[in-house]
Amino acid sequence: MENGRDTFPFPYQPYNIQEQFMQALYSALDQGKVGIFESPTGTGKSLSLICGALSWLTDFEEKRKQESAALLHEGEAALSTVTAPSSTSSSSAEPDWITDFVQKKADRDLVSKLKDEELKRKKREERLEMIRNNVQLKYAMKRKSCENEEAIKLLQLSKEEQTEPQGDQEDEELIIAEYESDDESKTKSRFSTTEEDDDLVEEHVTKIYYCSRTHSQLAQFVHEVQKSPFSKDISLVTLGSRQNLCINDEVRRLGSSQRINDRCLEMQKNKHDKHQEEGVKRKRGPAKSVCPYNKATALQQMRDDVLGKVHDIEQMLKLGRETHSCPYYATRLSVPPAQLVVLPYQILLHEATRKAAGIQLKGQVVIIDEAHNLSDTLSCIHSAELTGAQLCRAHSQLTQYSDRYKSRLKAKNLMYIKQILFVVEGLVRVLGGKVGQNPQTQTTQTGTEVLTINNFLFKAQIDNINLFKLPRYFEKSLISRKLGGFVEKYAGSGVSLHTQNSIKENRRTEGLNRYLQTLQSNPTPGSSADQQGSEAEKVLSASPMMQVEGFFMALTNSNTDGRVVVQRQGTVSESSVKFLLLNPAVHFAQVLEQSRAVIIAGGTMQPVSDFKQELLFSAGVGEERITEFSCGHVIPPENILPLVLCRGPSGQELDYTFQSRDTPRMMDETGRILSNICNVVPGGVVCFFPSYEYSRRIVSHWEASGALSRLANRKKIFQEPKKANQVEQVLSEFSRCIQRCAADPGGLTGALLFSVVGGKMSEGINFSDDLGRCVVMVGMPYPNIKSPELQEKMSYLDKYLPHNGGKSPGQALIENQCMKAVNQSIGRAIRHRGDYSSIVLCDRRYARPATLSKLPEWIKERTSTHTTFGPAFAALRKFFLEKKQKQV
Repeated sequence: MENGRDTFPFPYQPYNIQEQFMQALYSALDQGKVGIFESPTGTGKSLSLICGALSWLTDFEEKRKQESAALLHEGEAALSTVTAPSSTSSSSAEPDWITDFVQKKADRDLVSKLKDEELKRKKREERLEMIRNNVQLKYAMKRKSCENEEAIKLLQLSKEEQTEPQGDQEDEELIIAEYESDDESKTKSRFSTTEEDDDLVEEHVTKIYYCSRTHSQLAQFVHEVQKSPFSKDISLVTLGSRQNLCINDEVRRLGSSQRINDRCLEMQKNKHDKHQEEGVKRKRGPAKSVCPYNKATALQQMRDDVLGKVHDIEQMLKLGRETHSCPYYATRLSVPPAQLVVLPYQILLHEATRKAAGIQLKGQVVIIDEAHNLSDTLSCIHSAELTGAQLCRAHSQLTQYSDRYKSRLKAKNLMYIKQILFVVEGLVRVLGGKVGQNPQTQTTQTGTEVLTINNFLFKAQIDNINLFKLPRYFEKSLISRKLGGFVEKYAGSGVSLHTQNSIKENRRTEGLNRYLQTLQSNPTPGSSADQQGSEAEKVLSASPMMQVEGFFMALTNSNTDGRVVVQRQGTVSESSVKFLLLNPAVHFAQVLEQSRAVIIAGGTMQPVSDFKQELLFSAGVGEERITEFSCGHVIPPENILPLVLCRGPSGQELDYTFQSRDTPRMMDETGRILSNICNVVPGGVVCFFPSYEYSRRIVSHWEASGALSRLANRKKIFQEPKKANQVEQVLSEFSRCIQRCAADPGGLTGALLFSVVGGKMSEGINFSDDLGRCVVMVGMPYPNIKSPELQEKMSYLDKYLPHNGGKSPGQALIENQCMKAVNQSIGRAIRHRGDYSSIVLCDRRYARPATLSKLPEWIKERTSTHTTFGPAFAALRKFFLEKKQKQV
């Protein structure tokens, strides 16, 4: 292993760059490195990751087995030999027989431990072999048929409407249990474990955690594993949320992930309560529903099925329905014995969510794919925001709850509730309002203020409250869930209706939930935009207490690691307080410290300098532990034509700075550039603008000037939709139009798509072959320098990070954010070896050497800069004429 591998199992003859990638990956894993791997889309990155990493895992396990066998042999040999009596002895030394006894005991303990590990390993291998050979099929079918009747009865029970009993007896569910201790070391399990649960607990084997951004990317990765040479020998499990994996229709129809989580966990509690009540006379009241899919024997069987064959999420859902077993809990039971765990990287990067999923990183390998926005993702997940409306609603609900049950709540609970109300009141005060009054009618002076955490606590006059104890109280008392149940039950008593709040596993994940909502790019088909908007409002208003809890947790960060942004928007209702995480390395450090090796991979990782400084060096990783790998593309050089345009057809200098891009002459020149491009480029042209607002203004100008109609005479025009649920429809029409134009050469030459950098089509969308024969970048998409959040981030970097190359870290952040966005957008084209495309960068600033250096290497080395339009246009026309002649 020390020398790496020369060959790797692969489904076909790998490219040279794939072999180099796998060798570098193998070496990084073997040496416990933090690797930054860049491999452009279309170069087979996923298969290289799979075959390189699983080859290392196979060799590692084999080497460990051999080392254990050698140690066992040595230990047994040592035990069998008789130690000769020593001829010399000192008065201060231990007697020989004691020394010999201690040595023998150590040898016996080692031999016993090695034998135990060997026995466990053999049992795991035998069990997997049985699963894969379907030896247990008959038993499984027999058990399934026996359980069908019971499952149907339980399902019927869960469907029954529970009638509300009279009196206060039912309210017992809403009362907070006595809060016993502030000491975390005295925490008690909420549920007592049963014997059947203990049977399912297993130790963790050495494994690889593969993370990517979305569920669709994870599904593609699993399909690549299924095509690989390891598909029949690897134990793989895919993790997802309850919303993705639940098969109980009664729970699924609740819609929002929060309500699904709450209902599932409530059924879990009912199940454990049922175990505790066995043999004890149950109190009067309605029967508590339990989930029919959450039975230990069924979960164990599904876990075996999951481990025995590689499944994606859709296949697991089908398997769960066939076996009447919950895929969500079965996959979590599969984590310890699995060799490859596939999961969205938000689960892995957030500590509370990671623990809830049963993920243990110590000594394991982590691969984070599509990691170009890793820093921003970490910051977003660990940020938190509250509006004035949410704060006032939370205060009102908790006050009413406290008033109703104050005679039944313990003194310590009342004390903590008063503290929560005091802090919420302080937060409303910072926004310029008062609790107990309508936040929509309370006016406040408009403005934005950025404060350190300590200064914010002083301003809100809550610096005397121990904010480290309050999140612990939230977690142990389940107050958010109790309050949610109270609001739902007494909706007609002056409290607006809200859905039930999440419990233990949802704690401290408000930032994560908000981030996940931004990834929902495919809403339910057939639902109108108004319906989706109202659903989003319901989700937002459903759990103000959970979001309050998330904000409280955010305030426990170090004073230097974050800032609080106070935004007053005219009324208290629309104003907000937002915690902004400035140092994402503080949360990533846990992953880096615990894991054996971490691989950070992507198609376009450039520029990596700020990435290393902000996430790795700041987390305490030394330069010696970091390794970098970057490879070119598999396409031949003649299949890509990157051009930098400094002037347009009329000689106008292309300066898309904020001051000059809105001038009529710049907009007209842009229209002439696009018109010329559309005359010579076949198929699809994708044009990226720096913002939605600029896209709207320039298209309106072209409509008035007639430039848009001239473009429409050559190509049909499409625009990126504002709503996420319309993206698929626009892409389908764009694709069909290009296919029709190819079949009818006498008409239009293709289609032109107006998109926005950082929008819905700048990432995760493939414009392969005729869909993207030319990508045009209009201007440079610098972020809004006037944003208070960005200014604070720049100030933080300037203060805490070293200055390199005569440029401040804050200024480098601006430029790197811009070029990362450019690289993601132009990476939409060239998706495979036989693809070809042109890239036109319209702005004189792209010609700067510092800017060109931030392009991916395989694009940069083929880029030509043109100070006049004529030669650039000639090169573009020649490029496509040659492609056309080759096709003929």
